[in-house]
Amino acid sequence: MHEGAGRKPKFLDQLRSFMRARRYSRRIEQAYVDWVRRFILFHGKRHPRELGEEQVMEFLSHLAVKRNVSPSTQNQAFCALLFLYQQFLERKLGRLDRALRASKPARLPVVLSREEVRAVLAHIRSPYRLMVELIYGSGLRLLECLRLRIKDVDFDYGRITVRDGKGMKDRVTMLPGRLRRPLKEHLALAMAVHERDLQVGFGSVYLPQALQRKYPNAHRSWMWQYVFPAAKRSVDPLSGRVLRHHVLEKNLQNAVTNAVRAAGITKPASCHTFRHSFATHLLEDAYDIRTVQELLGHKDVSTTMVYTHVLNKPGIGVKSPLD
Repeated sequence: MHEGAGRKPKFLDQLRSFMRARRYSRRIEQAYVDWVRRFILFHGKRHPRELGEEQVMEFLSHLAVKRNVSPSTQNQAFCALLFLYQQFLERKLGRLDRALRASKPARLPVVLSREEVRAVLAHIRSPYRLMVELIYGSGLRLLECLRLRIKDVDFDYGRITVRDGKGMKDRVTMLPGRLRRPLKEHLALAMAVHERDLQVGFGSVYLPQALQRKYPNAHRSWMWQYVFPAAKRSVDPLSGRVLRHHVLEKNLQNAVTNAVRAAGITKPASCHTFRHSFATHLLEDAYDIRTVQELLGHKDVSTTMVYTHVLNKPGIGVKSPLD
């Protein structure tokens, strides 16, 4: 018998399997498992079942005070430990109010003017320009854009369906009319690449395990392919299959960074800045804030309200005495 046969999987491997069965993204899986590992090491490799609220608060306070992490980083650690205890171990945690939380400075989002958007786009080459135009024109997040699949682009109704967005929610947003023709031309090139892959025995794409079981041949179907496929095929670390993944986010981020610099923009703009600009420009055009909230996929309208503070014409309509 093999040396490891019949051996119970390690704790972190059990946690990974638990998350995969519930269709959590690989990115969230890696982040949560890593935080649980750090939590265990912080407490001298004690098993989480031996720990509780006091140890969770101690770890979160350590991150804020000693490690000086950002609020979003500490919140991710908090969510990971909450998932560990309440979902995986099925144990309710008490009040964690006494944990020191990292302070979050009040900052307004960076927004580009319409002229600045055009200036940056002029310095981005294809196909990255089309990606940025979709982020700005449809209000997509970076990974929402890169993870778009063929089936989620509806040219007839002029809309895009975002699957498993932030909070594992679906939503619908607009497909800009100006992008229909260039997007169709891009997809024609992508289809040619996919057909060549099929001819040489490849053509597979990553699918969540539940979908793979339900539709065993879908991984080679055109409708499930990514809108923005990577230039090269790669080996999936889980299945070992050769797949064509989507464009890496770092490639798009570098393209935007270089374009902002070339356009002479002095604002700290990134890919996400175009989503901020999408929301702000819609509000400038007097669209209802609830509509903008739905397009962005915000759970609470208060999140969307931040864009009212960066409008060219503030809501109170105050005019400077200098003008």
